[in-house]
Amino acid sequence: MDNLYIDIGSTYFKIGYGSYTEQFFRDFNIDIYDDLKRKCGSILKKYGRENIHICSSANGGLSTLIIGLTSLFSIKYATNIAFNSGINIIDRVIYSDIEDREVPKGSIDVVIIVGGVDSVEPKFDNRLLKFLKMVDYNNIVYVGNRVDLKFLERYIPNLVVLPNIITDRLKINEKPLREYLTHLYQSDIVGREDIKRLYEITSNQIYPTPYIVNLSLPKIRDIFDVVDPFLVVDIGGATTDIHYSTDLIVGKNIITESGYDRVVFKKLGVYKSRENLIFSAKSNEFVYELLEYLKVNDTILEEKSSRATKVLMQLAIFLVLYYVSNSNSEDIELRLEALNSIIITGGVSKVLRDVDIEEVVQFFYKKILHFDTAPEIIVDRDYRIWTLGLERL
Repeated sequence: MDNLYIDIGSTYFKIGYGSYTEQFFRDFNIDIYDDLKRKCGSILKKYGRENIHICSSANGGLSTLIIGLTSLFSIKYATNIAFNSGINIIDRVIYSDIEDREVPKGSIDVVIIVGGVDSVEPKFDNRLLKFLKMVDYNNIVYVGNRVDLKFLERYIPNLVVLPNIITDRLKINEKPLREYLTHLYQSDIVGREDIKRLYEITSNQIYPTPYIVNLSLPKIRDIFDVVDPFLVVDIGGATTDIHYSTDLIVGKNIITESGYDRVVFKKLGVYKSRENLIFSAKSNEFVYELLEYLKVNDTILEEKSSRATKVLMQLAIFLVLYYVSNSNSEDIELRLEALNSIIITGGVSKVLRDVDIEEVVQFFYKKILHFDTAPEIIVDRDYRIWTLGLERL
């Protein structure tokens, strides 16, 4: 009873204290603070502001554009840090292609420019300036080689300069950029009326939920019987996040401090991203066979029912495994054939039974990977992962 932990999601908010957790569907007609006070006011009164710890993904995360010299090191390193800081990546531009790339539409929260070890020759020129003039961005940070710095500082107003994320030994230097992005996320939260009121009940910093989940992974064996390598699948209302052991990465060339990475699928949420999830499902060549395996008709995708929501959650599990497999790896390819444990958390864990999850995973391993056995499945219905992360702050 020493601390109260709160996670504010896009669809639900959760509270945890001791060994107890509870989930509440948000009332979108009122402020998050008022909703929290209405449903959990008696519990909040028991804790001082210093003992209440909050994480949130309700602001949707920061939108990020990455411009780098190579996809193998520059962009991949920056992507790794951004994802693990709870940041959403809108687009990635390889500098050699910058003149042929479309400019991202809408406002970008932060542009990250990265490229090259410090011993390389200057790479950036007026092509970068021309491209940036067409981008609507709020913040811009440079984490590349030193030889380009004088040019960039001269022509890019308000440029934030941090140490190069690529060392001379091609190792990732993630701490400065990770801290910058985390604090930027914090500033974004403070600037949003429905989130910043939460500081009336806590004196602690509000962190992005994905960052908190990543903090929990090194200690996950304290709460679950997990066998390395493992994968955490967090399916929420707006996005699906996966957190994984880095030894699962195919062609790994990143050496990180934590040993765990994250990737987010922005269009695989079950509530706010429902239409995008349905579109992704209809576009996948194996989904209709999966629906038949689940003994449902494809008309279920057009329904608005509890049964349809359950099926969509099953499809989200299948699609995220498919997207990181060797069949259709988008952001990253993982060695799923080497996977020993899959942990399922998020809103899906409150709806699906163990058997509902197992039949989807088994279908994936048999149909896509041609394996007769599947990894052990652990369902985190009590959201112990994010409370463990908050405890580590």
